[in-house]
Amino acid sequence: MQLSTLDYIIIAVFLGLTLFIGLRFRKQAGKDIAQFFLGGRNLPWYIAGLSMVATTFAADTPLAVTELVAQNGIAGNWLWWNMLAGGMLTTFFFARYWRRAGVLTDIELIELRYSGKPASFLRGFRALYFGIFMNVLIIGWVNLALMSLLQVFFDIPEGLLIWYVGASMLLVVIYSGMSGLLGVAFTDVVQFAIAMAGSIVLAVLVLYSDEIGGIDQLKANLPEGSLDFFPTIGGNSNGSLLALGLGSFFAFIGVQWWASWYPGAEPGGGGYIAQRMMSTRTEKDAVYATLFFQIAHYCLRPWPWIIVALCALILYPNLSADESRLGYVMAMKDYLPAGLRGLVLVAFFAAYMSTISTQLNLAAGYLVNDFYKRFIRPEASEKRLVQASRAGTLGLMAISLWVTTYITSISGVWAFIIECGAGLGLVMILRWYWWRISAWSEIVATVAPFLAYGLSKFVLVRYDPIWGKGIGEDPTSFFFTVGFTTLAWLLATYLAPGTSKERLQSFFDKIQPNGNWRPFRKDWNRGKLLLLVVCWLSAITMAYAVLFVTGSLIFKEWAPAGVYGLVAVGSFLVLRVASGKVRIFEN
Repeated sequence: MQLSTLDYIIIAVFLGLTLFIGLRFRKQAGKDIAQFFLGGRNLPWYIAGLSMVATTFAADTPLAVTELVAQNGIAGNWLWWNMLAGGMLTTFFFARYWRRAGVLTDIELIELRYSGKPASFLRGFRALYFGIFMNVLIIGWVNLALMSLLQVFFDIPEGLLIWYVGASMLLVVIYSGMSGLLGVAFTDVVQFAIAMAGSIVLAVLVLYSDEIGGIDQLKANLPEGSLDFFPTIGGNSNGSLLALGLGSFFAFIGVQWWASWYPGAEPGGGGYIAQRMMSTRTEKDAVYATLFFQIAHYCLRPWPWIIVALCALILYPNLSADESRLGYVMAMKDYLPAGLRGLVLVAFFAAYMSTISTQLNLAAGYLVNDFYKRFIRPEASEKRLVQASRAGTLGLMAISLWVTTYITSISGVWAFIIECGAGLGLVMILRWYWWRISAWSEIVATVAPFLAYGLSKFVLVRYDPIWGKGIGEDPTSFFFTVGFTTLAWLLATYLAPGTSKERLQSFFDKIQPNGNWRPFRKDWNRGKLLLLVVCWLSAITMAYAVLFVTGSLIFKEWAPAGVYGLVAVGSFLVLRVASGKVRIFEN
């Protein structure tokens, strides 16, 4: 596809603005690693919240939503909508704790919470596991999505795609390496605004094109069930979420959000979500930032992508299941006029850059703070640590590019990460609320999913009379992994040596957690916990109601919109009363 002069001007202005922001915060980021990785712990809630949303809006996200809609209609998005419960849990039960902990990374929390050699081992292992292994996998699948976009949009030969991606990553390394988290966060705000504007423009243009003809014609021409917000349980959908029986479906959406570790939806917070919470000015800012992220991420952002995905079902009916995600890119190519091509292309690059910059900054933090400083050069100066952080960012880019050449499936990486973190989530939640959780609990919960994954996929693959399919098939293998891992870490919790009383006392004094801390407090603060549960449930209800009222208004379903609107208002009022009593939104 040929770009006009105006398209090139838009792209050049965007790249120039990104580099300007990087230069703007260069001196501040170079002071010490607290500035480089947490922006001096001084971000206002709206910057931190927008940065969270921007990071989860990667180049692959619209393509993934398009694939889900193509296979299962709007209801296919429950594959990720179910994680809202975990996000709201982080908002009300953990955001304050993360800001109060005063650590530089979420991995540093390990030695604040646990004691002895197991804690040291776990911290070092996690630094390498998440800093290199997991982060390069995440960057690799985002790179693969960008390659798909470039190939369809510009007809770039497959052999040259990695070089274009490498050039894009180098630009990200330049501004994120110079400016640290401050530059990453502020560019995230700009990039998110551009990315959402581009998504909305594309949705409007495709929806009102001659081939689609607006909402009414779209609804008339779509396959039956495509517009359903909730799945038809028990249908045959080739092993997808919609193929589950009623009990299995509710078990799936009731288990995955707390059981699985997944980037951006870590139970109890973690990764870049914890990083943004820890970078805010106050505990109140941490709560507001996380709540804003949940609402924007789940309620408002998906609809432009869903509209284009639905239109793609009509426009490109011959795409195979494996090619269905490319319908979004093909719509960009076919329906954007000169000038707007540049805007939407910049929107994709903005989404890509916001995710890559965060992952590189986060991974460098793990490697420098939790491995290099902790085990190799504990006496290193702040200047030396900042230099190591910048070098680490560049090194991670090189490793990620190499890994990208071996990744062929985005969904395959997703499935692997979800299953190999299955069962770990509950430990990450309970370590704040149960004194008995130890470093051995986390070590076993980290390793056990890999053992269970191997057993389910390569050993216990025969037909299972209870589930009606082989244990190695989804979602049976997921449930098996969760059960196996949970049993393993519970045994480790009671049988292995625990955390020293001195470390538990220090953690308790610093965090003042609720829950079962009986050696240090007689009561559980049950009244406060109950109010937090009310806040959590009402916020989940409110968010889903806002999501569905927005969709109902778009599709001119006025009666359901009224019902969802009343539910949204009612749940908001409950949230307001309960949060006022527990003072969750106060400093």
